[in-house]
Amino acid sequence: MNIRVAIFEDNNLLRESLFQLINGTDGFSAIGAFHDCRDILFNIKRVEPDVVLMDIQMPGITGIEGAKIIHDNFPEIKIIMQTVVEDEERIFASICNGASGYLLKNTSPVRLLEAIKDVYEGGAPMTPSIAQKVLLKFRHQSPQINTDDNLTHREKEILECLVQGMSYKMVASSLAISIDTVRHHVRNIYEKLHVNSKSEAVVKALKGKIV
Repeated sequence: MNIRVAIFEDNNLLRESLFQLINGTDGFSAIGAFHDCRDILFNIKRVEPDVVLMDIQMPGITGIEGAKIIHDNFPEIKIIMQTVVEDEERIFASICNGASGYLLKNTSPVRLLEAIKDVYEGGAPMTPSIAQKVLLKFRHQSPQINTDDNLTHREKEILECLVQGMSYKMVASSLAISIDTVRHHVRNIYEKLHVNSKSEAVVKALKGKIV
């Protein structure tokens, strides 16, 4: 396994530190580091990352806008947002724009690498305090959206696991089923909820109070 990571960060020192950390760790490759999102489509096409580390606040095109551009054009690429402060509105905007994870910039190097691996394997890593805010925000929204989901009990169990940020491997272990079975159910969930990604499924599940 070699996870290809692209970095979008306007702080030169932090960008270089992230690049060296990722490149110096077995199983990871930093294949691009960029100061801003000005040429984001060109850069993404050129380096073809599996995972993008995206600074939420950058000059010109923001990280939130950058996440949407990537998600709209390359939905298979996983995006982890990074920020200094827990700004609720930006957190929710990022998730709605396709981000799969959200971490504070003071996250330890070990946890950051774990998050990259987790999101690559289908998880949705978030700093615990951020995850709590996301769940509370969505679950207290009203009125409830009519999702017409028709999900089976098993599909709802798996969706609940996805909302909790579990990877497919963790879901399989938790429910004592195979990863292929998890993938099969996830495809059915996407079809029934009319979504194309895990982040969209999680947002719809929380807004619609499915789980």
